[in-house]
Amino acid sequence: MKKLSAIVPRWLPALAMMLSIFAFSSRTSHELPNYGGWDYFIKKSAHAVGYGLLGLSYLHALPKRNYKLAWLLALLYSATDEFHQSFVAGRHAAVTDVLVFDNLGAMITLFIHYRWSSGHKLIGRYHEKEIQPT
Repeated sequence: MKKLSAIVPRWLPALAMMLSIFAFSSRTSHELPNYGGWDYFIKKSAHAVGYGLLGLSYLHALPKRNYKLAWLLALLYSATDEFHQSFVAGRHAAVTDVLVFDNLGAMITLFIHYRWSSGHKLIGRYHEKEIQPT
């Protein structure tokens, strides 16, 4: 078994992200900024970005780059965070935040990381070698 001193640093980014998400979701509705017509877009984008980063930090912490487990952990944390948010004044839990914005943020970010780190284009395919005219 690996020493704790080797494991803990790998989990620090994930713990930092979880604390950040918890801190943001602990704010009451009166403490949250209002972005006018952009409010919905900005806040839902923040969900996607936050859980995308959480998924990447889980991926960094897990052995053998377990993408599915990193995604699942991000989704589970999202569900617990929405539950926590239901106890905050003026806030409510939204299943769509978990299933749409948080889920897609983690999934898309992990997919892009997988494609990028495995040497694939994000869209399409690389050709092994170009055919030279003779």
